[in-house]
Amino acid sequence: MGITNKETRTNIGEVAEGIWRINTPVAIDENTAFSFNQYLIEAQAPLLFHTGPRQLFPVVQEAVEQIMPCSQLRYVGFCHMEADECGSLNEWLACAPDAVPLCSAVGAMTSIGDIACRAPTVLAEGEVIDLGGREVQWFDAPHVPHGWDNGFLFERVTRTLFCGDLFTQPGEGREVVTEGDILGPSEAFRQVMDYYAHGPETGPTLGRLAASKPRILACMHGSAWHGDGERLLGDLARALGA
Repeated sequence: MGITNKETRTNIGEVAEGIWRINTPVAIDENTAFSFNQYLIEAQAPLLFHTGPRQLFPVVQEAVEQIMPCSQLRYVGFCHMEADECGSLNEWLACAPDAVPLCSAVGAMTSIGDIACRAPTVLAEGEVIDLGGREVQWFDAPHVPHGWDNGFLFERVTRTLFCGDLFTQPGEGREVVTEGDILGPSEAFRQVMDYYAHGPETGPTLGRLAASKPRILACMHGSAWHGDGERLLGDLARALGA
């Protein structure tokens, strides 16, 4: 659909049928660009994954309204407690009176159960929620890449993995979906500021994600990716092991 806010250049585009990426480019410094992405799943019970930082709430809300009224949201999900993941959670809950947060059991226990203005729905490892036309499955992933409370959501109909900070790419993320190399740029970016915990379960966790055989990797920073997700997650595991 293109630009939804000319000032911030926030834009929206479809990464799979009924799954929309909302992208806002930002400048880290005069030489480095970055981007924040949120994903809207259209369904009978619509879900927003990642809220974006609180300061971006007005432009993300504006973009969502291009697809559906924000009041129709039923779930607001995210990987872990961090401003770009859930900084505007309460703002979304205020504009969507029937929506509830979705998070891991650790996330509910350590933060969301206290800071959210509405009690969260806690997702167990492997649990599936039927959104009506879409099904999402939760994968616990503590410390991968970081955060004790971390986990990932997988949409089973379109085989879209909402992979959070995995494959974080620098730049504005101008391509909504790419089939090009995202591992190389993301690994180069990680070398500058390594945000991985490198825990003993990193390899096995990436293996569980790969076994879901995703076709779309919906990254929080940069372009989404289309292709053999099982292979690319294996490549990431090998790169981290090296």
